[in-house]
Amino acid sequence: MRPSLSQQVVVITGASSGIGRETAIQLGRRGARVVLAARNERALQGAVAEVEQAGGTARYVVTDVSDWNQVDHLAGQAVEHFGRIDTWINNAGISIYANISQTTAAEMRRVVEVILLGEMFGTKAAFEQMKAQGGEGLIINVSSALARRSVPLQAAYCAAKHGITGFTEAVRLELKEDHPGITLIEVLPSSVNTPLFAHARSKLGVKPMPIPPIYEPSVVANALVHACEHPQREIVVGGSGKALVVAQKASASLVDRYLLQGQRGTRQQRSDRPDDAEDNLFAPMDGPGSTTGDWSEQSKSSSVYTAVVETHQRRTAAILVAGLGGTLLLLRKFLR
Repeated sequence: MRPSLSQQVVVITGASSGIGRETAIQLGRRGARVVLAARNERALQGAVAEVEQAGGTARYVVTDVSDWNQVDHLAGQAVEHFGRIDTWINNAGISIYANISQTTAAEMRRVVEVILLGEMFGTKAAFEQMKAQGGEGLIINVSSALARRSVPLQAAYCAAKHGITGFTEAVRLELKEDHPGITLIEVLPSSVNTPLFAHARSKLGVKPMPIPPIYEPSVVANALVHACEHPQREIVVGGSGKALVVAQKASASLVDRYLLQGQRGTRQQRSDRPDDAEDNLFAPMDGPGSTTGDWSEQSKSSSVYTAVVETHQRRTAAILVAGLGGTLLLLRKFLR
């Protein structure tokens, strides 16, 4: 039985903006003690203030998750401040929008180091502490619907997210065998209106944008907060993401055709807004941070599918069969 949120100590990486920041605020409303980690100290300070205004207790630790020593230090600071870690949410991410010929080896390496190694390091740091405190705890790895189906212009990002799925599956089995009190789950958001797109390095000539439909960060934060008390193997956030995952399982070649038709896969990621040539690939942004990005006028503030089906496992199987058929019919309609 998981402790209530008011009794939990939660560590969140990538907490200076977007999903991580919104999740921290929501946890604060439930009375949780939260440790926020990211590279941007100014944004972390603002996020801590928002968590405490919401009713929680918060500390921050400036952390680059691609550095094991910093991640290990983060775990130590969480225990020093609050005595233990009940839940650890691996959420930090960066991105680059470019095709393979435009992407340098250093850029590829950096994306993989932050997204994949960052979550691997976070999982290990959390596990070691949870093992030491009695073998109980929850680790949440935030990946993406793109962990199951890749799209053009984000090859390094998609590769890293796919890696999270493989890593999570392997470690989950190890924990079930040897440390059954420690649970490891994966949360896969659909397109989300976060500052990631403004912070991403773009070689498109314009600012990148999330593939519609787009959800507000609060939709993912709701799912993460729910998972802190009611963990399940995985949660796909957003009906569009679930449709993509199901379609990929049913016919990857059909999804290929869908994305290639009229260059849909690339076209939907190009905005009509100029790129400001600023990014956080190798160094953090220095702004105050925010939960939402630039696409609020196009984004959804709720997901009926996630709230009604995905976070209630018994309903998921019944919907899956119907959803599979509907997804295939929809794809065929677009490809006529």
